Amino acid sequence: MAQSTDRKALALGLLAGAGITLAVAWYRRTKKSNSSISGVRSLTQFHNHLKTSGSGGEWGPLSPRQADILEKLNELIRGLEEVKSEVQTLKEAVPRLEERVRRELGAERSPRKRGSPGHTASRKRKRSEWAPEDGEGDAAAAGDGSPSSEEVESEGGYITAHTETDEESEEALVKCSTVNIAFGSSTQDNQTSEFDDLMQKADNLHGSPELDKKEGFRLLLEKKEQFWDQVEFLWRLARAYADMHDITFDVEVKKNHAVIGKEIAMDAVNLGPQSADSHMWLAIICGHLSEHGSVQTKIKNGSLFKIHIDKAIELRPQDPKLYHLLGRWCHAASQLSWIERKVAATLFKEPPNSTIQEALQCFLKVEELHPRYSKTNCVYIIKCYRELGQTSNAQMWCDMAASFPDTPEERETQEELENLLSLLKQ
Repeated sequence: MAQSTDRKALALGLLAGAGITLAVAWYRRTKKSNSSISGVRSLTQFHNHLKTSGSGGEWGPLSPRQADILEKLNELIRGLEEVKSEVQTLKEAVPRLEERVRRELGAERSPRKRGSPGHTASRKRKRSEWAPEDGEGDAAAAGDGSPSSEEVESEGGYITAHTETDEESEEALVKCSTVNIAFGSSTQDNQTSEFDDLMQKADNLHGSPELDKKEGFRLLLEKKEQFWDQVEFLWRLARAYADMHDITFDVEVKKNHAVIGKEIAMDAVNLGPQSADSHMWLAIICGHLSEHGSVQTKIKNGSLFKIHIDKAIELRPQDPKLYHLLGRWCHAASQLSWIERKVAATLFKEPPNSTIQEALQCFLKVEELHPRYSKTNCVYIIKCYRELGQTSNAQMWCDMAASFPDTPEERETQEELENLLSLLKQ
């Protein structure tokens, strides 16, 4: 396009400097005959007349200078015809622009094909290429000092067509941008819907049997790269690692699940420190890790458990599960051996310490918030009352625990309940 423009500008300059006299004479001759032919057609006739004039013609034989002018006029005519063709093409293309954009967006093509600031910049660069370089306007204006009415009409028609084309293009681009904004919003809504569906499915699978928990773990792992910056995703992934720890039998594999789960839970806490679920699952996994390793490891993870379960209760004080977990920690801390207490005193200024009474208050708080919360909670209440020597209360809660149906998930709890009943009868 730039080369074509340069050629047209050069032709115009040469015509103005050398052949304007002949062009003006021909124009005046044409004017007298009241011809209504346009500027481009007049130049074409003038060009044809020069070509057909012989040695005996009205104009006489052509000199080398005139022959050169004739060639330049030929270049000019071709350039004007090209401009006319380009303008016509633009006029025909613009009405189809909006329909094309809608069709492409309707087909859900790649976002890279949508309108962008780069497209507008490219269009502006092309428009600047159509404009004459500095000085070319002055050269074209030289000659007799005023253009013909046909030239003004022709140039005016081009400018008008060009302006209308730009306006229509701008309108189409604005509509395209509006559609793109709506499309981007729709994409974001789709991603939000996908995330919500994934979270709901993970929750459902977590509350199901062993095989469903494995499916939930696999499903979350597949989306790890996509939703790694979401707190709600991270604590659910940590929960899935805790589930895998519970249903795995190999000791090393169990420990590995707990180690990875702890790292993910810590990421969740760091990303969302006000998330009670993040603190709760970090505490639970620390409890799992306390089952593996040395006494020192057990004490460290036990202390982390207490810190994060307290924070979870602070954030969500009406959750019975949190008080059940705290009660279990208090009960375990009250059962520490002499050696474990010495190690704890060495590691911490305030070593973990609790009593059976504190544990019992936590378990009773669970029943206050959620009556008949679980058979497991009842069994811990029985343990506390028995260790405190309150046999009648312990027996009452044995009856409560026995009223719960037997489930495969609480098989160990049922066995422990039966052992407690035997001890209470002695």
